[in-house]
Parts: sequence; structure tokens; C-alpha cells
Amino acid sequence: MIVGVGIDRVLLHRVDQIYERWGKRFTERVLGQQEQLVFQERLGRGSAGRSRAVSYLAKRFAAKEAVGKALGVGLAYPMSLHSLEVLNDAKGAPHAVFHKALADWVSSRQLRVNVSLSDEQDAAVALAIVESNAGPQAPRNMRPKD
Repeated sequence: MIVGVGIDRVLLHRVDQIYERWGKRFTERVLGQQEQLVFQERLGRGSAGRSRAVSYLAKRFAAKEAVGKALGVGLAYPMSLHSLEVLNDAKGAPHAVFHKALADWVSSRQLRVNVSLSDEQDAAVALAIVESNAGPQAPRNMRPKD
């Protein structure tokens, strides 16, 4: 049963400008450890590598925003930029990997998160769909209680 949907769009030139200004400080703030390795690998592929790396960075940022929206928590606890990594499987399909408190939070609610990523010349887009394995009794409001 679908319990949340989130979408986000990021302009590639804005991400490129931020990366140009802040470099590694920006990528370390946005990307998890595995994502940083993939980013560095793409960056090291010559002149085309820079645009591919920026596209990768933009898609990951958009995905984290979209997942936060779909979960109903935004980038507030238990969600953070480092508590979610969006990695690709062997066939290239993106999937969400949860860490820290977010992993426990998603697991305890029996949620499954599906992510789709796309980019064009000027923007990266991410769509997240959250499904509940708990059946029809799934809570409509997934926001953690204070």
C-alpha cells in the first residue's frame, strides 16, 4: 500500500556552482561514504567526468529530498543527508540504503522505499514512493512523535 510520494527537481548549473565554490566540503556534506566513492570515480574520467559527477551529485541530493518528502519528515530527524544513500544495483537501478536512526525508523514501520532518478541537460529529478508492508492498517501519518 502506498503511504507516501515525494518528488524533487534540482538545477544542474546550481549544483555545479555550489560544487565549484565549496568542492569536497559540499560533497562530504551531501553524500554518504559509498556515494562519495562513486562521485570521485566519475569525477576522475576526464572533462566529461565533471559533468557526469555533477549530475550524479544533483540526482543524489534530489533523491534525498524526495525520500524525505515521501516519508513525511523532510530533512528532519530521523532523516539526514547521511542517513540515506542512493546507490545503483548491478543493472543500474537506484535503490535506497538507510543508516543510523533512519534505518531503524523505516524498519520498525515496515516501509519499503522505491526511488527513480532522471536527468536532462538542465535538471535532475527524483521520485520516491514509500510503501507499507503492514497492510491496510498502515498509519497515514508516518511523522515520528516528539
